[in-house]
Amino acid sequence: MNWSLSFEPLVTWGWMAAILLPVAVLAIVGLALRQRGALLRLAAFAALAIALLNPVLLDEERDPLQSVVALVVDRSQSQDIGDRAETTEAAVETLQARLARFPQFDVRVVEAGRASAADDRTQTRLFGALDNAFRDVPPSRVAGAIMITDGQVHDVPAQVDESGAPLHVLVTGEEDEFDRRIRFERAPRFGIVGRPVDLTYRVVTTGDEEGLIDVRVLVNGEIVSVEQAIIGQEMPLELIVPNAGKNIVELVIDTAPGELTDTNNRAIAMLDGIRENLRVLLVSGEPHAGERTWRNLLKSDTSVDLIHFTILRPPEKQDGTPINELSLIAFPTRELFVERINDFDLIIFDRYQHRDVLPILYYDYIAEYVENGGALLIAAGPEYAGNQSIARTPLMSALPAMPTGTVVEQGFYPRLTDIGQRHPVTRGLEGSAAEPPQWSRWFRQIDIQSPEGEVVMNGAGDRPLLVLNRRGEGRVGMLLSDQGWLWARGFEGGGPHVSLYRRMAHWLMKEPELEEERLTASGRGMTLDITRQTMSDDPGPATVVSPSGQSIDVTLEPSTPGQFTGSVETDEIGLYQIGNGDLTTLAHVGPVNAPEFQDTVSTTEVLRPAAEASGGSVRRLAATLAGGVSVPNVVPVRAGGEASGRDWIGLRTTNDSVLRSVSRVPLFAGFFGLALLLMALGAMWYREGR
Repeated sequence: MNWSLSFEPLVTWGWMAAILLPVAVLAIVGLALRQRGALLRLAAFAALAIALLNPVLLDEERDPLQSVVALVVDRSQSQDIGDRAETTEAAVETLQARLARFPQFDVRVVEAGRASAADDRTQTRLFGALDNAFRDVPPSRVAGAIMITDGQVHDVPAQVDESGAPLHVLVTGEEDEFDRRIRFERAPRFGIVGRPVDLTYRVVTTGDEEGLIDVRVLVNGEIVSVEQAIIGQEMPLELIVPNAGKNIVELVIDTAPGELTDTNNRAIAMLDGIRENLRVLLVSGEPHAGERTWRNLLKSDTSVDLIHFTILRPPEKQDGTPINELSLIAFPTRELFVERINDFDLIIFDRYQHRDVLPILYYDYIAEYVENGGALLIAAGPEYAGNQSIARTPLMSALPAMPTGTVVEQGFYPRLTDIGQRHPVTRGLEGSAAEPPQWSRWFRQIDIQSPEGEVVMNGAGDRPLLVLNRRGEGRVGMLLSDQGWLWARGFEGGGPHVSLYRRMAHWLMKEPELEEERLTASGRGMTLDITRQTMSDDPGPATVVSPSGQSIDVTLEPSTPGQFTGSVETDEIGLYQIGNGDLTTLAHVGPVNAPEFQDTVSTTEVLRPAAEASGGSVRRLAATLAGGVSVPNVVPVRAGGEASGRDWIGLRTTNDSVLRSVSRVPLFAGFFGLALLLMALGAMWYREGR
């Protein structure tokens, strides 16, 4: 039972003052003047005041509330090192059993630190989880918190409320752990393909190790060098950027005897390779309607340095005009096709024919340029089917098809072949899915025979229109019509000439995104996304090897023609190896060089200031002789009392309760109150009457 006294006035406080103040003044004056009967008048005044105040005795029935205890369990990846996970599980079970003996505690187990697909942060953020656990709890009901962690916590607050509940930290791991790690100090995000880029790195240890250590340098999974690093010093590193797009640079050191973990013996930097401006040589055999289409397209691409020549005056033209009066630029054939031919990433012959502008030997040089890795595009017009066709020169060894001598003059819709629907050059061209395609017709096509390579577009009568072929180390493309300018001019609605022409040029120049057979992967949060680009109907499953060496198969499902995708949820942060057929790639899941792995040695110093400021404690979990874990005893303590001892930790209890019912007993009501009031007034009247 919980008794308390309460007042429930019969009138408002204003009326109370109006009634009682004059009476109180008379009583006080009487006492001051020592008049006879002053005490009785005071008693009558008191009885009247009590009657108006209406005192009530309350009997409240209350249920005590529980104090809330947060048991925060660190599930970060550093807790998987050694026997930390087993120690954590044993400590959690022991604490839950001991806390269950105290009905005044409401225990909330909070697991934190493990990255997820929704939250890819790799910092161990235990205090954020602790705040969430107490979000709906008033401060008076917070008993305290117990953290089980290796001590590497990254969201420790700068200040702790010293009047709050105690924080107790139980640290896993051994006291004298040894670890070495490597990290990048400076790593640019971008680099120019084929050019050196400067990086710096450092190897550090937790012990007193000194001297030199071998560092293996890998780029996209292949070892490029072995460097000598001085432990503790920042070391320079120079690399040549090998490819356009994403490049993964790895630094790896060997595992030392007795080392805690080799997880942080590898540092990773993501380096995006950027091509220098691509050099394109465009040679137009004569002015024509489609010439400017090629020129405008290539000039609009900021990544292309274009050199364009149009043959306006062939050598056989003799009209008597003196050379010194011609305002023409002489075609520098030797400089372009002998001295600097290997400087070009792509050579385009646009309606070009052999008219002795180029010496016959130079066609051999062009064919050799292709064999050695160059790129050649033939934009054919009627000249390709004539007697002066470049197919009748030594260049024929590099060409994917010979002309039949027929020029087809009729309207037709360019259509994608079955191969073209899967090929990255023509796949998904806007308007290609309809029949007829939603683009304009062309009206001229050059007929060829026995094409080599892949025919990705057909024209009139299903004749090959666009042929792509590999020749030696290089590539050759052949567009067998000069009517592409109709799309650029918007005839009959136009067509996707920009996409088609640009993809052709970039495929010839070996852009990775346009490779027919390509395997890529990327991390999205804690999800690994895999994309397989292929000309086959079924590439089969992809094999994924996790940073810990676990291998899993991921089914690849068709997404678009020629593309298959798959995803897998992961719980490990690091570098994954993905393979499919004879293709392999690397992908990093989670932030690169995450803080979670920068310091893996367990420590009591990070959390000690916060714990001691709250009145709590920090101690290591020790192993018992029986193979278990020695966990301190739990003791309920009152607010303001000591919260830790040599072998115990204290949790605060609360005085808060819930009101269930209230019983009211009026003290100055009914006949009892009336009798007291009449007796006081009667005594006063009797005394005054004498």
